[in-house]
Amino acid sequence: MSNRSFFGLAVLAVALLIGANSVYIVSEYERAVVLRFGRLINPDVAPGLHVKIPFADKLRKFDGRILTTDARPESFYTIENKRLIVDSYAKWRIRDVQKYYKSTGGDEAVGASRLASRVADELRNQIGSRTLHEVVSGKRDELMHELTEKLNSVADELLGIEVLDIRVKRIDLPEDVSQSVFDRMAADREKEAREYRSKGAEQAEVIRADADRQVAVLEANAYRDAEIIRGEGDATAAATFAQAYQQDPQFYAFVRSLTAYRNAFANKDDLMVVDPDSDFFRYLKNIEGKK
Repeated sequence: MSNRSFFGLAVLAVALLIGANSVYIVSEYERAVVLRFGRLINPDVAPGLHVKIPFADKLRKFDGRILTTDARPESFYTIENKRLIVDSYAKWRIRDVQKYYKSTGGDEAVGASRLASRVADELRNQIGSRTLHEVVSGKRDELMHELTEKLNSVADELLGIEVLDIRVKRIDLPEDVSQSVFDRMAADREKEAREYRSKGAEQAEVIRADADRQVAVLEANAYRDAEIIRGEGDATAAATFAQAYQQDPQFYAFVRSLTAYRNAFANKDDLMVVDPDSDFFRYLKNIEGKK
């Protein structure tokens, strides 16, 4: 290879190197700044294709999407001086690129660490002014909303970031008090269960007594109606018998005698001692029933 060819390749290589260092691309999900000899000259580069001075300008890119900072569990005390272990996380993104770069040096880990420290401080203040019940149950959403709003203004001013949401993943009691709290909760639930059982037994007795009363009333009314119907039936039967007897007294006496014979001789093993001349055998001796 001749010296001219070698020189041409060297010039081409230098031109490519200079061209590669003169053009850069910022995507839509990135934020970027441009430094010239360490001095910030473009604090917020728009997405797209851009040109810079090679070897003099330096590009720094940052993730412009929503980021998550998972803080380590911290120990906090409520207003009742009860210790809690709180595990939380924060959602945030860069709002002011220039302020973010100046406060963190463009290091995401530094920004996340400083934000986590602020979150821990604010959580300590918020939990310290509330009871255990407010922190654990009904007031948690209100607490997180207040914390997010307050921390967002501070983080925007100091770090140039926007805090979108702060959430508590888990709240635990220390191991040394967990068992005592569990025993107390179990005792409270057992007390409540006993109260429910006693109230249920009381209501059951009331219902059972009312049911017994209704049964007694129904049986009494049924017995009364049955006696009335039975009396009316006996009266009707007596009237019918009297009417039949008046029509033919002799035939009625004969039928009654046959019924008496049927009932008396129904069981063959029975032994009957009766005077043969009694009225019982009157129709057996004489079909007309004459003595």
